[in-house]
Amino acid sequence: MIFFRSLLFLFLFYFFTLLLGILSLPFLLLPDRFASQLGVLWGRIVNLCLGVIPIGFQIKGDMNKSKQVIYAVKHQSVWETLILYWQLDKPVIVIKKELLSIPVIGLLMKRAGCIAVDRKAGMRALKKLKSEAVLVKKTGRSILIFPQGTRVAPSDKKSPYQIGIFSLYQSLSLSVVPVALNSGYYWPNKTFLKKAGIIDVVFLKLIETGLPKEQFMSKLESVIEESCSKLK
Repeated sequence: MIFFRSLLFLFLFYFFTLLLGILSLPFLLLPDRFASQLGVLWGRIVNLCLGVIPIGFQIKGDMNKSKQVIYAVKHQSVWETLILYWQLDKPVIVIKKELLSIPVIGLLMKRAGCIAVDRKAGMRALKKLKSEAVLVKKTGRSILIFPQGTRVAPSDKKSPYQIGIFSLYQSLSLSVVPVALNSGYYWPNKTFLKKAGIIDVVFLKLIETGLPKEQFMSKLESVIEESCSKLK
C-alpha cells in the first residue's frame, strides 16, 4: 500500500510543481515579493499532497518569528526546504547553486531572494554568502541555512558542520535558532518511498551573538544532534 501511496504522491508533487511553474510565468514580470508568495503556496500545496501518505508535522519550541534571526536547520529531506519556507514566513534560504538551473523554479528561487552558493568555490563562495547576507539583513528578513551544507540521513553522524553558519553569525550579528527535525525518516533522500507519520520539528533555544568560533560551532552541533537523537 505504501508503494502506491508514494507513487501517487510523486505524481501529485510533480504535477502541481509543473502546473505552478507554468502559472507563475506572468508573475516573473511582477515585483519580487510575488515570487515569495508563490513559494509559500508551493509549500502549502506540497503539505496537502503529503496527506495521501499520510505525513503530517508538529512544531515545538519558540520559532522567534517576531525577530530577525538565522535559522540553522538540520537538513534530512526536501520537506524542510518547502514547508519551513511557508511556516517561517518566507525567510531567505541559502541553497546550492545547482538548484537555479531548474527551469522556471530556479528563476523563482532567485527572485524570491534565495542565496545560491557554489559549494566548489571555497573561500569565494563564503565571501559571496557574506556579502549577499549583509544585503538581506537590511531588508529585515530572517535567513535559513543548513549548517551541514547538504542533506544528511538520520543515521549519518559524521557529516561535519560547515563554517558558513559561523560566517553569517559573526558578520551579521544576529542570533541563531538551532532547529532539529526527523523528516528523513518519513521523506528520505534517494528513494521515492515515503513513510506515514508525523514529522517533529523542534525550535531550540536561540544562541545569542558574540560567541567565539569554536564555542559557537560546538554548541550549535551539540544541541541539534542531541535533540535529533531523541526524535524517532
